[in-house]
Amino acid sequence: MIAKLAGVIDEVNSDAVIVDVRGVGYLVFCSARTLSRLSHGQSAQLYIETHVREDHIHLYGFQEQSERDWFRLLTTVQGVGTKVALAILSVLDAEKLMHAIAAADKAAFTQAPGVGPKLASRLIGELKDKVNAIALKPVATGTAAANEQEGGATQDAVSALVNLGYAPSDALSVVAQAAGKSPDASIEMLIKAGLAELGPREHRREERG
Repeated sequence: MIAKLAGVIDEVNSDAVIVDVRGVGYLVFCSARTLSRLSHGQSAQLYIETHVREDHIHLYGFQEQSERDWFRLLTTVQGVGTKVALAILSVLDAEKLMHAIAAADKAAFTQAPGVGPKLASRLIGELKDKVNAIALKPVATGTAAANEQEGGATQDAVSALVNLGYAPSDALSVVAQAAGKSPDASIEMLIKAGLAELGPREHRREERG
């Protein structure tokens, strides 16, 4: 099974690229977001998801591991195949995906071709709990952080709130809402906004107890 390819982009098509790896050309399907960052003659490294079927072997490529993680997660939802998953990733990056799920924003998902209101509702319902696995992943540092621009502040803020004892789903929800209101907010600002929202909830629980 192929997990990663490093080579030269030989050709860029509407839905895929051909990666030349020492004279062997690999056809790799990508989201529009990834395709827009690749060009002919460019040296590139792609994380690969390999799908093996009776009649074909398809490769799906991603410049960041986070996008591959989302691709895998999206395809666990009933009715979401590889084409629909790539369509979603073409219109929503990791940050927007977390916001859409936390805010139950069906309209965000229906921007993708092949996603109607019914499937959007299913995506939100099935991914609400699963998304924590991605949201809580450690964020890269140094040079890697500069290349991995998707979801960094949100992930760190959610992780910090979880470490303080808040439920992952609650932390994700309030941080996503705060980031939606202030897209350029720092990690510290997102944590502060999250605490301001979650703090009173904790007090109310204590009073009820």
